[in-house]
Amino acid sequence: MNIFEFLDKNGIAYKRFDHPAVFTCEEADRLVPPMPGVKSKNLFVRDRRGRRHFLVIVPAEKIVDLKELSRELSAPGLSLASRERLKKHLDVEPGSVSFLSIYNDLKCKVKVIFDNRIWSADYLQCHPLINTSTLLIGHAGVVSMLEVTNHEYHTLEVPERR
Repeated sequence: MNIFEFLDKNGIAYKRFDHPAVFTCEEADRLVPPMPGVKSKNLFVRDRRGRRHFLVIVPAEKIVDLKELSRELSAPGLSLASRERLKKHLDVEPGSVSFLSIYNDLKCKVKVIFDNRIWSADYLQCHPLINTSTLLIGHAGVVSMLEVTNHEYHTLEVPERR
């Protein structure tokens, strides 16, 4: 089942916007049509020992302070996970990571972290596991996705590098 069938089957409403492939937030600013909601940036990180993995969802313009986030999550040595770990845990390629990637984490090994601004937004903009479309999903749809996939999540003011 692809992500669109999954969303439809589970009653998670979305609006789809197709566009050229984007790999960075800067490219998205240039190539993705204007739409409501908060643009998201997604970081797939792991702790120093590679035992704990997190999908951190922040506003696109935020530059995350991983050292401070490590302290807040009690996860020493957070760093970006490798391409291999990304494939293993979320089954996506770099540039296609999004909130919807939890769809592929069937064992719920990845903890989801939402920045407060993302969590409180009426709509979230995210890739549907490919970087040639952006979906607009309402807050209720985000909550439904977490419930349907059985994922643990936390909301916090993700620390920003200054």
